[in-house]
Amino acid sequence: MVTKKDQKDQTNHEEQAFQHEPSVEKKGQDDSSLNEIEDSDEGASEASPEEQMALLEAELAQQKDKYLRMFADFDNAKRRHAREKQEWFSTAGKDIILDILPVVDDFERAMQMESVEANTDEKLESEGVQLIYQKLEGVLKKRGVEAIDAYGTPFDDALHEALTEIPADPKMKGKVVDVVEKGYTMNGKLIRHAKVVVGK
Repeated sequence: MVTKKDQKDQTNHEEQAFQHEPSVEKKGQDDSSLNEIEDSDEGASEASPEEQMALLEAELAQQKDKYLRMFADFDNAKRRHAREKQEWFSTAGKDIILDILPVVDDFERAMQMESVEANTDEKLESEGVQLIYQKLEGVLKKRGVEAIDAYGTPFDDALHEALTEIPADPKMKGKVVDVVEKGYTMNGKLIRHAKVVVGK
């Protein structure tokens, strides 16, 4: 004879067993997930090791080329900056020198106009002017400023500025026969053209 207690125990036992059984739907979902993982693994393994190595080598070559180009651009910029810096230092103070050069011209003209028959006081004054001029000339040389020796040289428009042409000896044809205003270079770079008269 089955009592109510036995029926109740049997019902609880069946419910527990049902809870522990995997559902068909869940089992089907797990199987589909496994299939997807297997398919993805098969797709990843489609490329052979040789093809994968070739792709990696191509990517490496591309990155290397990109790096070399970037390094070359940086190196060129560095050299250009150093060259510009050196050029700037070589002509530093150019504007001040150009302002001083007319004073040098006046000194030279004053010394050329001095008379040989000057009296003692004038000779002393002349010696003082020459001393000042020599000091000024020394300062300019210290700064790398040098006068262009133009007289008797062939006319060169890179160094000379022709004011006029005059008839001259055949030997002086196309050459500088007179220098109206000296030209100057600063550390080998032209800062003022020489104003000259050219023979024709």
